[in-house]
Amino acid sequence: MGLFSFLTKEIAIDLGTANTLIIHNDKVVIDEPSIVAINRDTGKLIAVGTDALMMYGKAPENIKVIRPLKDGVIADFQAAELMLIEFLNMINARQKSLFPPTLKMVVCIPSGITEVEERAVRDSSEQAGAKEVRLIHEPMAAAIGIGLDVLAPSGNMVVDIGGGTSEIAVIALGGIVSNKSVKTAGDEFNADIEDYMRREHNLSIGERTAEQIKINVGAALVDIDNPPPPYEVRGRDLLSGIPRAISVTHREIAIALDASITQIEVAILNALEHTLPELSADIYTAGIYLAGGGALLRGLDKRIHLKTKLPVFVAEDPLKAVARGTAIALKNFDRFPFLKR
Repeated sequence: MGLFSFLTKEIAIDLGTANTLIIHNDKVVIDEPSIVAINRDTGKLIAVGTDALMMYGKAPENIKVIRPLKDGVIADFQAAELMLIEFLNMINARQKSLFPPTLKMVVCIPSGITEVEERAVRDSSEQAGAKEVRLIHEPMAAAIGIGLDVLAPSGNMVVDIGGGTSEIAVIALGGIVSNKSVKTAGDEFNADIEDYMRREHNLSIGERTAEQIKINVGAALVDIDNPPPPYEVRGRDLLSGIPRAISVTHREIAIALDASITQIEVAILNALEHTLPELSADIYTAGIYLAGGGALLRGLDKRIHLKTKLPVFVAEDPLKAVARGTAIALKNFDRFPFLKR
């Protein structure tokens, strides 16, 4: 520990499409929706995170509510920068003092990101106050967060189903040997639910309501153990225009999500098909590990097992697996060769 180490704050950031998690001193200090509300006339930030989410789909004309990230990457640079700065202010990471702290960050990014998109993440972090930034790919961070030895010569397959992308990667010897990134994930599940409610029940619902349906009765299989009770959904009747409520079951949502889950299954099979034979032998023994919010979908592990005939394990607290791994990488800044400068 250096003499002036108190002047450096180490921050691990899981900058997700749906949620942003920030870890400082081994604690999750920010766990907020990745969303901002901005005044259209002045350009000033009105709200961020949960407060901004409450405005989503309800804001008047002079307020625009933005999700700065789309499909796992920054779609609105200015909004992402404002969001990061506000989150860092919330944890006093940029406290006003005689000697403002230097921020040292590790930020996780999708494995299928382009160089331009990568630069946008780095620039947003630097504009938010970071003096030193390293990047880590999401499936690698998820593997570390799950507790796998990513530097070992044995192969592991990790499937990280986030809000914007599903990342499928085979990891060995501190590197991603093969990977597949598909834009079928939590946001697509929400869109499927919205479409199903319109098509089958003539009910128009918003994205937030679709998210709540997914959380409360979302399922990957029609037949699951310990099914949840039916969930009441409120929305606007497409025929009369009058608000009404109906009850939906996990069976209906399993049908609604079937096509999207099939796409993820195809991506997993494709990744397995392109895996080196020796690593395939390792995966046959070790199985497949699921992380990310999508891993919480009831029966998903069983469905993937039925498709691949491999053992499938859901990470402990899968929503925070990537953030945990990013925090561990932050502690091993110089030990892990895969951290991108």
